[in-house]
Amino acid sequence: MPDAVDGLSGLDEVCERVLAETGCPSVSVAVAAGEELVLARAYGLADVAAGRAATPGTAYGLASTTKAFVALAVCLAADRGLLDLDAPLAAGFGRTAPTPRQLLCHRGGFPGYYDFSYESAYRPVDIDRYRRQLHEPGGEFEYANLGYQELGRLLEAVTGRATADLLREWIAEPLGLADFAYAHVHPGPGPAATRYTPDGRPYPPVRNGHPAATSGWATAGDVARFARRSLGLLKPETAAAVHVGPAIFDADGLDSGGLGYGLGRVFQRTADGAVLSSHGGGMGGVASMMLDVPARGLSLAVLANSTDKTARDAVFRYLTAALAPECDPRHLAPSAEPGLPCTLAPGSWSGQVATPDGDTVPLAVTALPDGRVEVRLADHPPVTVPAAASARWDVRLVAPLQLPTPDALLNSPSFGLELRLRDGDLTGRAIAFRNGDREGLLGPYLPHPCELRRQG
Repeated sequence: MPDAVDGLSGLDEVCERVLAETGCPSVSVAVAAGEELVLARAYGLADVAAGRAATPGTAYGLASTTKAFVALAVCLAADRGLLDLDAPLAAGFGRTAPTPRQLLCHRGGFPGYYDFSYESAYRPVDIDRYRRQLHEPGGEFEYANLGYQELGRLLEAVTGRATADLLREWIAEPLGLADFAYAHVHPGPGPAATRYTPDGRPYPPVRNGHPAATSGWATAGDVARFARRSLGLLKPETAAAVHVGPAIFDADGLDSGGLGYGLGRVFQRTADGAVLSSHGGGMGGVASMMLDVPARGLSLAVLANSTDKTARDAVFRYLTAALAPECDPRHLAPSAEPGLPCTLAPGSWSGQVATPDGDTVPLAVTALPDGRVEVRLADHPPVTVPAAASARWDVRLVAPLQLPTPDALLNSPSFGLELRLRDGDLTGRAIAFRNGDREGLLGPYLPHPCELRRQG
C-alpha cells in the first residue's frame, strides 16, 4: 500500500462495522495522492433487493457536492472571458442583483430552498415562484440552492451550451472522470447505487428545480481525483480565489480556526497557514463528502446511498484521523448554526406569511415565560412548542402545522419559523418542509417571508 494510505489498515473493519451499526446499505471510499488514485474500495450493497454489491465503479448521487463542479465551470468561464465574477447579473431579483462571486460564496441574498418531486407521486414545484432574495447580496452567509441554480442559468446563457455538456467537456474529460454525469436520473451505462431512506425504503426517480446545485453523479474515485486536480484547470489567480471568502458565520471567524466558503468550496486555514477545502452533500438517499489537503498532496471522498449521514461521517472521521488530523470536524456540517436559548421576552405578535401567489396567511406568536412559544397559523388550533435561537435568529422553532398553500400541501407537512426582533417587531421567514424521511419521502423546503407586529 502506498505511503499515503499506510495508516488505513483498519479501513475494511471500520466500514463493515459502520454499515452494520447504521443500516446504511453501502459506502464507497477513495483517496488520491498527487496525480494518482491510491485507494478505491466499496462495501455493502448498491441495490439491496437485487443483492448487487457496491464496487469502486459504482456511481453515487452527489447532492450538493455538485456545487463544487458547477463552481469550477463558472470560474473556467471567467478565465475564458465569458463572464465577470464581479459584474452583477441582469436585473429582476427584487433587490440588488447579485454577482457570480456572491452567488458562489452563498451571499447572494437568497434563502435556503430545495424541492424534490417523484415521478410516481408528486407534481413538481416551480422554483421560479421562490426565486426572490430575502436580504441584500453581499451580506450574511445563507446556504442557497437558488443561488447555484442562477449560476447554472448564467453558464448556459453566456456559453449557449447545456450545463451537462459544459461539465463533461470542461471538467470531466480533461480530468479523466470517466463516470461523472450530470442528470436528474443516472444515465448509465455504468452501475449506480440505489438511494434509500434511513429505514431502508428505496427512493423512486427524483427530479428537482435546482440541478446545478444537486444533480451530479460520480464514483468515489472520480470525486477524489476532482478534489485533488481540478484547480489545476484554472488560472493561478482564480485558483487562489477559490479559497478566499468571509467566515461562514461572523461570530466564528477564520482567525479563530473557523471555516469560510469560497468559490464553491468550504475552506479552512490552519495555524501554519495551510488550506484544506471540502464539500459535502445530502438529500434523499444521498450522503457525499470530499476533502482536499494540498499541503499533504492528497484528497479523499466518501459516498453513501442513505439519507442518514451517520455512516458517511464515521468513515470520513476515520480517514481524516489517519490522513489529515488537522481537519476541522465542522467540514461535515459547516453551515450548521449553533443553538442558543431563546431569550425573547414574553409578549404577542401578529401578522402574515407572504405566499408566492401574492396572498397572505395569518400568523400570530406568543412568547411564554418558560421559553416556549404559542403559534397560531391560519385556522389551525394554536400549538405551543419549545423555541431556540442562534447568532442570527432570535426565534427558531418547528411546529406541527400545515402551511395551506398548494406547494406546501404537496409534501411539506411541517412548519418552521426563523425570526429576528427589530424595533419591537419580528421579521424573517416561515418554512414549509418535511422533517426527515423516516416516514414518506423527503419533500420541498419552501421559505416564505413573514412580518409580525408587536401587540399591546
